[in-house]
Amino acid sequence: MLEAVSSILKGIGNVVQTNDVAKASPAVLRSAQASAGFDGVMEQVAADAIGTLKAGEAASISSIQGKVSAQRVVEAVMSAEQTLQVAVAVRDKVVQAYQEVTRMAI
Repeated sequence: MLEAVSSILKGIGNVVQTNDVAKASPAVLRSAQASAGFDGVMEQVAADAIGTLKAGEAASISSIQGKVSAQRVVEAVMSAEQTLQVAVAVRDKVVQAYQEVTRMAI
């Protein structure tokens, strides 16, 4: 999940540094256009988090069926747990920021 945010921001930074959109690769342009704002970045992060959680669940199910080794299941579940912890931390920060904004004097 953090890698996705990093790659998106790096791609946008490369376009800005070159200051020439025509020279940017199509993949970078697509990611920059898709995540033009904060909402786009958060949407991409959420999609990656959901994918990681689904992969952990799928690995667990495959392990029950005897298709995947225990090591692979542990890796997938630990990755899903880390992703969930990051998502909860981001949610907490967003709620905290919202509460601070609502307490501001107008």
